[in-house]
Amino acid sequence: MVQKAKILLVDDRPENLLALEAILSALDQTLVRASSGEEALKALLTDDFAVILLDVQMPGMDGFETAAHIKRRERTRDIPIIFLTAINHGPHHTFRGYAAGAVDYISKPFDPWVLRAKVSVFVELYMKNCKLREQAALLRLQLEGGGEAGHGKESAGLLAELSARLAAVEEQAEALSKQLDDDSADAAAVATAAHLERKLTGLRRALDALEPGTGAAPTLPAQS
Repeated sequence: MVQKAKILLVDDRPENLLALEAILSALDQTLVRASSGEEALKALLTDDFAVILLDVQMPGMDGFETAAHIKRRERTRDIPIIFLTAINHGPHHTFRGYAAGAVDYISKPFDPWVLRAKVSVFVELYMKNCKLREQAALLRLQLEGGGEAGHGKESAGLLAELSARLAAVEEQAEALSKQLDDDSADAAAVATAAHLERKLTGLRRALDALEPGTGAAPTLPAQS
């Protein structure tokens, strides 16, 4: 059974949370509500999330302050944040969102299809990352418990499979980056692509560290 990814929805208005759930329900993932920045931070203490959709204008702790707290925590600093705002205050306001650690910044009303597509990218990356981490951990155990020829062959085969899967994702990311260059995409799309590339680079380094004879203990990247 494939475990579902969790998506954190943060907005002080119940009707907005209901709308987000309606839009994202087609992804068939676990949607978690938070009606304030404080409630979001509490949820992040115990659960792992693939992506956070964070409203900017909230009473008390607003989206920028909430994001700052998220980025200060080691457990949560790498979780992608998509800011949602009902008011467009211009480039300075958008820049503040990226400075707070957002990978994207969307003004309401937004295109439901576009939002769903953006979220699905991070969900897919999260799921692939989790799968690779699980397989890498299994491979590490096999290598450490090693010695037998049969285990060596099995480990080598699993390592090759992991490398091939990661290579396929790397190829897709490279194609996406080229497309963004060709289309002169906006800053949000470029930031999203750059985030994906950083995560893939970390996965590749961790996988390379598992190669026999490297002598290095692999450090797996964060889950986002």
